Amino acid sequence: MNKYKLPSNSAMLKKDFTFGVATASFQIEGGVSNRLPCIWDTFCATEGKIADNSNGDIACDHYNLWQQDIELINSLGVDAYRLSISWPRVINQDGSANQEGINYYIQILDALLAKNIKPFVTLYHWDLPQHLEGNGGWLNRETAYQFKEYADVITKAFGDRVHSYATFNEPFCSSYLGYEVGIHAPGIKGKEFGRKAAHHILLAHGLAMPVLQKNSPKSLNGIVLNFTPCYANTEADQAASDYADQYFNQWYIKPLFDKAYPEIINTMPDWQQPDIQDGDMDIIAQPIDFLGINFYTRAIYTSDEDEIYRQLPPPAPITDIGWEIYPAAFTSLLTSLNELYELPPVYITENGAAMADTIEDDKVSDFDRVNYYQLHLNAVNDAIEKGVNVVGYFAWSLMDNFEWAEGYLKRFGIVYVDYKTQKRTIKQSGLAYRDLISNR
Repeated sequence: MNKYKLPSNSAMLKKDFTFGVATASFQIEGGVSNRLPCIWDTFCATEGKIADNSNGDIACDHYNLWQQDIELINSLGVDAYRLSISWPRVINQDGSANQEGINYYIQILDALLAKNIKPFVTLYHWDLPQHLEGNGGWLNRETAYQFKEYADVITKAFGDRVHSYATFNEPFCSSYLGYEVGIHAPGIKGKEFGRKAAHHILLAHGLAMPVLQKNSPKSLNGIVLNFTPCYANTEADQAASDYADQYFNQWYIKPLFDKAYPEIINTMPDWQQPDIQDGDMDIIAQPIDFLGINFYTRAIYTSDEDEIYRQLPPPAPITDIGWEIYPAAFTSLLTSLNELYELPPVYITENGAAMADTIEDDKVSDFDRVNYYQLHLNAVNDAIEKGVNVVGYFAWSLMDNFEWAEGYLKRFGIVYVDYKTQKRTIKQSGLAYRDLISNR
């Protein structure tokens, strides 16, 4: 198979459905000398944290190659491009605007608009300024207010250029991976930290939403959450799976719509609890114009005497990063969230797969990724047919890039990057994506 096929009557083939590609600042930009240090710079410089001992100093050199990358995006025929702003590139240590950094993004936004590509801007994709981490980072409530100020500066500076703002990308990753298990920056470990960081991130989202609505009333303003649906193989393991679902998934969405954390908060010891102040849950539950949903895989759990739940090894087939390919979980995730909550319009803001790509004769025949996308596009279509209001889909990612703790070992792109020469080559998956979009 070398093409994507959707049912001829699919809502995803209508012109008002948005197809896009996505990236994140730290993963592609480089240009470190033109910004303040962030927590990922520090994390990369810490021995043993990154699988290939690499860093984001150059990455895909998008800081210098942005013009050719926009031509590349345009050649794919997409409706939209999801990018993130590097907080340490646009805000000085004293909180004032760094005009050079702001101008960098304005020229990108203007170039996208000139090609009728809608900019979807994420304000926070994990690269917290290091000086804020020095003051406690997301464990410090004050960081939420610093984020509100950052959002104010940026939305005023960008004017009406942005089609959509997301406050945060995947609060779960920043809080749990960064402050509880320590496998992402800033690398802090402790069950007493994860929920506190999560609460302050959600608070920051809530504080920023009225700012976005005031400064950018014409844009769609919301948040992006990631979900890894939780499964059990036996009835006996269902309670463990339900607990894991509340801990990893519902913890980040329930406050947005229900002004409350999941029931399991009542079973947690005080030292693991977030520091919730009066009025916090009302702030978090600001109305949003859209919800971004990122999906890659599911997880299967069994009960565990010490930890309540334990994740089982993923069954085959798996991607190059070791994640099970199970598209049915995507459909059931979307339909179950739609039943649980009063959802606004939904964008699939990330979906994709790491595969062990090789390039031969300037071609990348990544048919395993083509198959992954085919299955998951159909899974989204199935959810739409079941009543979920999905209005857009973004492939993750535009190009191979710095894959966080994996360094440059894992390739998620629909465009191949030769990191020595920075040459970009559209993979078969990217060509098929282009064809799907252009044949609507």
